[in-house]
Amino acid sequence: MKAETAKLIQEVKACTICATHLPLGPRPVFQLHPKAKILIVGQAPGVRVHESGIPFNDPSGDRLRAWMGVDRDIFYDAEKIAILPMGFCYPGTGKSGDLPPRPECAEHWRKKLLAQLPNIELTLVIGQYAQDWHLGKRQKENLTETVRAWKDYWPKILVLPHPSPRNNIWLKKNPWFEKEILPQLKSAVFRAQ
Repeated sequence: MKAETAKLIQEVKACTICATHLPLGPRPVFQLHPKAKILIVGQAPGVRVHESGIPFNDPSGDRLRAWMGVDRDIFYDAEKIAILPMGFCYPGTGKSGDLPPRPECAEHWRKKLLAQLPNIELTLVIGQYAQDWHLGKRQKENLTETVRAWKDYWPKILVLPHPSPRNNIWLKKNPWFEKEILPQLKSAVFRAQ
């Protein structure tokens, strides 16, 4: 890893830009290495991930790894998979779940970190804030239609519903996702390893 990349990673890990807004304080959670070929873009760490300091170290991560067809060793190999959520720290809880990612992260760090990932072949985009950043006006009218239009973004980008157990109802209502899209995802992940 280049010294410039290592220095940037240390700067992000020491970030306190939005500390006054974080109920549990800053603890940036992400994974990055310039050799990575797959980028996972989520929203922000949940409380369990904040506590462990390991991205997707929760039931959502278990499902995401199953969708990708990888084990924990491959998933947490930063030389294979980069994980850069839109917000690096746990933002707290609102009325209907976790609060949105703090905007300061993306504003201050995102372009600098993405510039350190020249080998990305596939970006997995999870959640509205990730879609806004990575798709912009190319999004469809809602998540379901954006996921259904996966071929419009393929093979560089794949939009996924959140792998949270809270989305079990969405998955039941949209069986085409598991039948049509997951085999493509697993094949792409296998090729990129």
